[in-house]
Amino acid sequence: MKKITIIAFTIFLFTGSLKAQDSGFGIGAIFGSPTGISAKLWINETNAIDGSVAWSFYNTGYFAVNANYLWHKFNLIPVDSGKLPLYFGVGAKIGISEFFHIGVRAPVGLDYMFSEIPLDVFVEVAPSLMLSPATAFQLDGGIGIRYFF
Repeated sequence: MKKITIIAFTIFLFTGSLKAQDSGFGIGAIFGSPTGISAKLWINETNAIDGSVAWSFYNTGYFAVNANYLWHKFNLIPVDSGKLPLYFGVGAKIGISEFFHIGVRAPVGLDYMFSEIPLDVFVEVAPSLMLSPATAFQLDGGIGIRYFF
């Protein structure tokens, strides 16, 4: 955690002249349930594909991969600097533990995009309906940060 904080702070200091992006590709980390690597690819002005490769600290041996198609609403929450869109989407989730799990998910979140640096900070909740090997409800959630190229 300390290394990630130092890296994020260093990026913040040395990219002050760069502009924020709501386009391109971003990669970073998500902390929560589960915790792992997060990526996002903008496909137009309001839509993106994101995903994560993550693991669980409370459910030992659980590994998850998800991918989502997202819609962003930029005008709902006005901010003085940067952008703060509400986003929602639909996606798929694969979980590996004792069994192989597959399901659908519906992420909803807020994504703050800085105006002067190519970083975003986001918080999301994603209810999931696992379909195999048995039907079950799961709730993922976390906070994350991504750097955009």
